[in-house]
Amino acid sequence: MTIARDFDQLCHRLFIWQNYDPAAKTDLFSSAITTCAGIYLVDPIPLEPSQLPRLREQSPVAGIVVTNANHQRAATRYSDELSAPIFAHRDSFPDKKPSRLAEIENGTKICDELEVVVIDGAVAGEIALYQPPHGGTIVIGDALINFEPYGFAFLPRKYCANEKEMRRSLRKLLTRKAERMLFAHGTPILCGATGRLQKLLDVDL
Repeated sequence: MTIARDFDQLCHRLFIWQNYDPAAKTDLFSSAITTCAGIYLVDPIPLEPSQLPRLREQSPVAGIVVTNANHQRAATRYSDELSAPIFAHRDSFPDKKPSRLAEIENGTKICDELEVVVIDGAVAGEIALYQPPHGGTIVIGDALINFEPYGFAFLPRKYCANEKEMRRSLRKLLTRKAERMLFAHGTPILCGATGRLQKLLDVDL
């Protein structure tokens, strides 16, 4: 699996790391979001061994979140290494379940600051995470992307279980005001994320 050499700090609560995966022919992005309960690794690809301790200096790792069935990545490895639970929709692990799997569904609160929003019609097990403080942050799996040549866009139709259902389901995110949006595939949006999403969804009307 592709290994990231370092991570970037977006603000005092958010971190990302990325690397190109030749098998998938795309950049894979991972994130870490800090809460009062600890730090949660979201869709983690492996970090170079010297970098994970640096990340853990920010806060103890409270868990790993997998946003859909395509993003198991290094989740089980880090769960075993850190003795941390994996939070995921049951459809994200359709076969063998990790030993520390904590199944989540729409409305689940992983901790006081992290709410799960299930996005139907995208990839199996697709979820978004919402953290309200400091203007709001959304971390999403595959339903939304932000890289060229697409820009900020919906997951292409050929990868969706039901594209129309996915777009309807994404409207749930408009009720969670967010300045920032982080992706499993794409550059973060750090200002006005809800407004950007509103415009994208309005084009679909």
